Amino acid sequence: MAEDEENISDFVSRGLKNFDYEVTVVDNGNEAWRLLETGSAYDLVMLDIRMPGMSGLEICKRYRELFGYQTPVLMLTALDTTDDIVMGLHAGADDYISKPFKFMELLARIQALLRRTEYSREEGQTSCGELQLDASSLKVFRGNQEWELSIKEFRLLQYLMDHEGEILSRRQLLRDVWDKDFDTKTNIVDVYIRYLRQKIDDGFEKKMIQTVVGIGYCLRK
Repeated sequence: MAEDEENISDFVSRGLKNFDYEVTVVDNGNEAWRLLETGSAYDLVMLDIRMPGMSGLEICKRYRELFGYQTPVLMLTALDTTDDIVMGLHAGADDYISKPFKFMELLARIQALLRRTEYSREEGQTSCGELQLDASSLKVFRGNQEWELSIKEFRLLQYLMDHEGEILSRRQLLRDVWDKDFDTKTNIVDVYIRYLRQKIDDGFEKKMIQTVVGIGYCLRK
């Protein structure tokens, strides 16, 4: 956990240790990156966006470029506008929580990310037409091309593939993929659909992810 506000890091660390989690805490971005760049094994990384030294956004971006998407990253932030959230997710974060937050909400987010990671490693492969989704590597294949997915991209694509041919509303995707009730005005679903399209549809004549105007999206073989 990288957090420069000692009251927050102490509060979170003590709470997680009470639930039998091992927690490493640093108070600046440079020290966080020093630990992460060595490839030290962590089940989850928590990063404050604004802290001394390297920002959480820059750390997350470098971490993803170096090690991929196997380990979930949770952003702790006082910034809660849609643009700020999207910046964090675009840098490679899997989820975020805005300060101030209740410990049990944070714990629920952590547990959900760890469950998804474990589920992804055990689930195996899913097929849908030209698409092959490999849970063990968090990769998707179409034709002779392959792309690595973030945990959230993987979960969204898996959900679309599991419901192939069904028209899925944004509200349904928010509820079942993000496991929480966002403000219905958020465009986070559209942002992640765009990420997936850039990976599995761009460069192909047939577009598999289709927009259903006024409702949501549908994946078709």
